[in-house]
Amino acid sequence: MSVAEARAIQERLREKVRCDVPLDPAKVRLVAGADISYLRERRLALGAVVLMTYPGLELLEVGTSCVEVDFPYVPGLLSFRELPALLPALERLGSVPDLVFVDGQGVAHPRGCGLASHLGVITGLPTIGCAKSRLLGEAEEPGNEVGDWTPLVYEGRTVGAVLRTRAGVKPLYISVGHMVDLSSAISMVLSCLRGTRLPEPQRAAHQVTAELKRRVKAGAAPFHGESRGS
Repeated sequence: MSVAEARAIQERLREKVRCDVPLDPAKVRLVAGADISYLRERRLALGAVVLMTYPGLELLEVGTSCVEVDFPYVPGLLSFRELPALLPALERLGSVPDLVFVDGQGVAHPRGCGLASHLGVITGLPTIGCAKSRLLGEAEEPGNEVGDWTPLVYEGRTVGAVLRTRAGVKPLYISVGHMVDLSSAISMVLSCLRGTRLPEPQRAAHQVTAELKRRVKAGAAPFHGESRGS
């Protein structure tokens, strides 16, 4: 599709995003983390979705995929490059997560529909965007204690939170993806920390994509996906 068509899709999907739904932690049993890595010289995207128990965060499954990238890099349209790798990885899980942490933006996006929101709307799953960098908006620096946060404001609206997840380390940019509210998103991120900057499911997914990247670079046989339990 063209860039204009992709932007039009985001505009339509934005109308379906729910960012006012309180999430009851007592009803969350399974959480997932999603991550993407690239082998640019081979035009490959490596996707991983890690499934864990909640609140224990015990590893249950890992779904992966490897696909050719056929959409150009355009700021604000990363979901059209990354969803073709994330969706097959998600589908390879044997159970459906109650919540997905996504390495990317949710509604903190020029058209209110970043990767986390896009994924949430088309799957119907609650999602939270946990980005390492800011795409838009203004915010004050949060305090240095874990849990300190300040609102991320864009065009007069609060679109996310700048959240300190580890003392002395750069904060994360948290935004609603779909079917959660911002308060729930912040609480769930904090409840899934295990002493690192990223929530544990997302950190584990990042480790998986790094492993896959090493395997492919080392000349491992091409693969289209795998699923493994703990």
